[in-house]
Amino acid sequence: MLDDRTTAETTWPTAYPEGYAVVDVETTGLARDDRIISAAVYRLDAQGNVEDHWYTLVNPQRDPGPVWIHGLTSDMLQDAPLFKDIAEEFAGRLADRVLVAHNAIFDWQMIAREYARAAETAPVRQRLCTIALSKELNLPLPNHKLESLAAHFGVVQQRAHHALDDARVLAEAFRPSLHAAARDGVRLPLLECRPLTEWSDSPVTPRVGHQASYGSSSSWRPSRKRPPCPHPNPGRFEDGKPLKQGMRIAFSGDTSVDRELLEDRAIEAGLHIATSVSRLTSLLVTNDPGSATSKTVKAKSFGTPVVDEAAFTQLLRDVAAADG
Repeated sequence: MLDDRTTAETTWPTAYPEGYAVVDVETTGLARDDRIISAAVYRLDAQGNVEDHWYTLVNPQRDPGPVWIHGLTSDMLQDAPLFKDIAEEFAGRLADRVLVAHNAIFDWQMIAREYARAAETAPVRQRLCTIALSKELNLPLPNHKLESLAAHFGVVQQRAHHALDDARVLAEAFRPSLHAAARDGVRLPLLECRPLTEWSDSPVTPRVGHQASYGSSSSWRPSRKRPPCPHPNPGRFEDGKPLKQGMRIAFSGDTSVDRELLEDRAIEAGLHIATSVSRLTSLLVTNDPGSATSKTVKAKSFGTPVVDEAAFTQLLRDVAAADG
């Protein structure tokens, strides 16, 4: 239970954050120009105990998208505040805390875009994805859905795709996850958040009852200049051996975890992310090695090793240091 503040005999890691903001946002869709229509935040202390919670509707100034999923109609949202009107309060609840979300890169990008539209900057410096944390803990989940994580910890979900209830469920599931990580000495999969500083909206023509972008993928990402990999390329990955810092990793096709999350974790481990496949590529990560994408075709022609996403995430746990 969330109000149970008893802590098992655990030496709490001093490197763990001092507080968390468990966040869920509902949106008009998944693409670059989609908007937040509701947001919820559960603020937790360093041990995962709830301090308070907050919820708001947001007027997206456009069609609300998949009403059959989130249940929020245009009539329900027309008198809601605009994002710029709730930005300051939202920021106050995120400030000086790690943003925690399920598939956190999605919630973070939606929040970052809204703040950029409002000519402001979200006060978030780190995020933690509960999908990544569940993998670090080796939880025996059948998939990476929030409902599976909730069921594992006996948390009852009352209103799926309602931001406040989703945030509550995640807060309840995050607390035992956090305690398990502390007990077992697991390093939390914290990633840096890089706020957007510029924004240019492209025209959006609202069409009631239609939301083409929902469920489709978008290749747009915030512009991020990553520093060059500091390690030399040690060559190709060999089956049965660990990845080594400096290896050039390429991705192809869909992944169950957001691609950017996987790339961030790879870079954090000292790997180089390659945007194409060449003779220098150390490894191709794809869940569909039989596809005829340019990367898989080149990988076959060059003899580049190929692994799937699950194997790659396991390899990321133990990346060998660069030579020298």
